[in-house]
Amino acid sequence: MNIYKQIEAEIQAASHIVITAHKSADGDSIGSSLGLLYFIEKLGKKAVVCHPDKAPDFLGWLDTSSIILMDENPGEVTLQIQKADLIFCLDYNATNRVGPEMQVLLEEATCKKIMIDHHLNPEEFSTITVSETSASSTSQLIVDLIEQSGHLDLLDEKIGTPLYLGILTDTGSFRFNSVKPRTHEVLAKILAAGVEHHLIHEKLSDTNTETRLRLQGYAMSEKLEILYDYNVAIISLSKEELAKYQYKKGDTDSLANLVLSIKGMKAAIVFTERNGIMKISFRSKGAENAVNVLAKEHFNGGGHANASGGMSDLSVSETLEKLKVLIPEYFPKG
Repeated sequence: MNIYKQIEAEIQAASHIVITAHKSADGDSIGSSLGLLYFIEKLGKKAVVCHPDKAPDFLGWLDTSSIILMDENPGEVTLQIQKADLIFCLDYNATNRVGPEMQVLLEEATCKKIMIDHHLNPEEFSTITVSETSASSTSQLIVDLIEQSGHLDLLDEKIGTPLYLGILTDTGSFRFNSVKPRTHEVLAKILAAGVEHHLIHEKLSDTNTETRLRLQGYAMSEKLEILYDYNVAIISLSKEELAKYQYKKGDTDSLANLVLSIKGMKAAIVFTERNGIMKISFRSKGAENAVNVLAKEHFNGGGHANASGGMSDLSVSETLEKLKVLIPEYFPKG
């Protein structure tokens, strides 16, 4: 029995299925969760999705009303996880990625857990582990589950739309080197199921607000620092600067990729001050300019070689200075 048939058997045997994903929701965590939910429902079973926090505003066009949020309804999330006899762990490979409150619940749960993820260095906490680091996204792996469990005929527009979204966003609109021939094979199957991909692109692109654009304009014109010796750029934004432009979750998500589009740039680092913590986004080009090691070794983070996250409990100026000291160690001159 292949691992995906085994997962299907666990779905069929379970009576209370919970789908979880990482904190700081993104397109792939939301897309894979909803895609799996709709697939499980097509199998004639029921499931609930429990996430640590809300999806960013640019994903507001998706129907996420079925997702129970830990930061809004902790009692209900606690009840659902305690009742679960099967928990899916999507788009994360370590229990601390779901935030401290959900981490406790997850680690205390004695039921079977299924990890489906594509990040490096998974921890051993799940009963069944699908860890495909060569995959473009967890959403791609959900399509693999649907196909290799023998249910490709169930793939339809409702299931495929969030999965296409997850692949699209986690590959930087198919520009990252995580895109492989298999990625396009999966996309073809999704399109054949009736997904209107052009509408997804429109909904993602046409969601700017005036304040978001003004914040991004300010960041690029006033806060962009380029270390030309290393071709690395940094943007730092304090809580006061974010407040001035009425920051909403997701408003700075595209900044790192925008900076990385500057000709000759090897890496882009954007960090913002939120709740006393600096949230850091690392982006880079090429295997020789990996950022996940820097994120892991110095900023309690990690992720993909060219797309990682981290955090700092230093001040804005201290975090900026720390990055400037570290960059020469991780990026060669020229």
